[in-house]
Amino acid sequence: MSKETRPMPGGRGKGFAPVKGMKFKKGTIKRLLSYVAEYKLRLIFVVVCILVSSVASVASSLFIQTLIDEHILPLLMEAEPVFGGLARALMSMAVIFMTGTLASFFYNRTMAIVAQKTLKDIRDEMFEKMQSFPIKYFDTRTHGDVMSHFTNDADTLRQMISQSLPNLFSSIISMTAVLCSMLYLSVWLTLIVLGFTVLILFSIKFVAGKSGQYFMKQQRALGDANGFIEEMINGMKVVKVFCYEQKNIEAFNKKNEYLFNTAKIANFLAIITMPIVGNIGYMMYVVLAVVGGAMAIYGLPNFALSGDEVLTLGTIASFLTLSRNFTNPIGQISQQLNSVIMAMAGASRIFELLDEEPETDHGTVELVNACIGEDGELTECKERTGHWAWKDGDKLIPMRGKINLNEVDFGYDEDKLVLHDITIYAEPGQKVALVGATGAGKTTITNLINRFYDIDDGKILYDGININHIKKKDLRRSLGVVLQDVNLFTGTVMENIRYGNLEATDEECVAAAKLANAHGFIEMLPDGYDTVLEGDGSGLSQGQRQLISIARAAVADPPVMILDEATSSIDTRTEAIVQKGMDNLMHGRTVFVIAHRLSTIQNSDVIMVMENGRIIERGDHDRLIAEKGKYYQLYTGAFELE
Repeated sequence: MSKETRPMPGGRGKGFAPVKGMKFKKGTIKRLLSYVAEYKLRLIFVVVCILVSSVASVASSLFIQTLIDEHILPLLMEAEPVFGGLARALMSMAVIFMTGTLASFFYNRTMAIVAQKTLKDIRDEMFEKMQSFPIKYFDTRTHGDVMSHFTNDADTLRQMISQSLPNLFSSIISMTAVLCSMLYLSVWLTLIVLGFTVLILFSIKFVAGKSGQYFMKQQRALGDANGFIEEMINGMKVVKVFCYEQKNIEAFNKKNEYLFNTAKIANFLAIITMPIVGNIGYMMYVVLAVVGGAMAIYGLPNFALSGDEVLTLGTIASFLTLSRNFTNPIGQISQQLNSVIMAMAGASRIFELLDEEPETDHGTVELVNACIGEDGELTECKERTGHWAWKDGDKLIPMRGKINLNEVDFGYDEDKLVLHDITIYAEPGQKVALVGATGAGKTTITNLINRFYDIDDGKILYDGININHIKKKDLRRSLGVVLQDVNLFTGTVMENIRYGNLEATDEECVAAAKLANAHGFIEMLPDGYDTVLEGDGSGLSQGQRQLISIARAAVADPPVMILDEATSSIDTRTEAIVQKGMDNLMHGRTVFVIAHRLSTIQNSDVIMVMENGRIIERGDHDRLIAEKGKYYQLYTGAFELE
């Protein structure tokens, strides 16, 4: 099944054609603000600081009128000017500027804290939600794209919350205060400012409408590129072995070119808004200076909230400063809107992840520890006894490890079945082997037993209980899995073994390692069981890594084991060591073995030969050899597994 669910074809998005199908998720802004609203007291403090900062900015602009008309111009008329009043006025302005600066510092610092706390909450929720997703979610998406939600998408939110939102609010407050101040000085000049403002807003609306579409596409392209890079890093050995470097470069260049084209258009549209606003603002500034100067020279009446006096030089200078303070926030808002749009694109992807359907579980039957009385009667115990039972209401059913698949049909896609009429009877303690070519459906059967996927038709029984009635967590606790691809985690060897049972003691982990035939090589490591593994255990051989995974399954002590080609990627000598560990692990358990090497399954109680999702032969080794069918051909080399 392809993991590429959102292909980003290279070469598109080079022009300015509208981008369809890239709308933000409905309710994104409201949901995002709900996270920020958790920090109400801090937000109230931020609002107060923004108000103080805005008032200080407007007050300093209005003070210019007083400074010129009441202090500077009168001093020019005096033969021996006294600068005491001017000094006091300048000190007052310094206090106003300092107050505004401190208010800006405190609200920016507070918003940075709020932003980081909000991102922590969102990341926590995303990671917790991700744990509830079915395996299908990860099978149909690249890991890099999923990781991009936690990195790139979350980072766009940080910038918006810490900078864009407070700046937007500050700009709106400043514009409101400045507008009132301009009306106080001159209504006629204010009308000119509002006329140019309408022109600015229409320009911003046209540009922002187009940039939002491309920012959404940019975030998706970024996730796709990250997914490709992550896959190539994981598969770099394969790339080197098959000399695939040039093809890799070409494939990445195609994706990177597409990302470049979408980012180029999105950021170009974002960048040009400020020059547009700035140039219109300069035009307005010139018009205001000409009109204001003409009104002052010709003594035309000035209609204002402060009165109908003739415009003075101080009034004109103050108004020109206010006009810049009015248009500059519009430019800042246009810039911040682009950050908001990009953040909305990231938030939309985050909320898409949070809104994914979790893995459903309608099971009611639980797995419990059981005690066996002298009369053989089962009772539930809190402590671990080594015996388990299925608890169905008040009824306890001994867990024996009997698994039956009855006429099971399944397909990953509704219109294409992968398994057809599969019937398997695995008695407690039996070893059941599944053999067949790649794609025959062997691993799919084990996925169904684990309920990573639900069957389309038929029934799977576990100790006579339909597995749909068993809670998935309890079902999977009863199953031990050893895969061909071993996943070790950053931590000590002991911690990696204990992953199979978090309640296991050190002694139990060591016993599991001995059972898996891993104790010897672990003791030879630099720090023994305390040796820290990094990079998925890259310092260990494939066989050593596999032995640790077997020990991890052993410490769980499950009644049913699934071995999915656990020795196919190691050499014959190492296989003998690993096989001994697996033989110890399989003793007394129901085991499903998937293997390409038929030598490892000769002692199986039942061997199932699969082809195209069907079981075509079944029996033990001797019987199948005697029948001289497909298994005989595989064993004698007349036919090879593909």
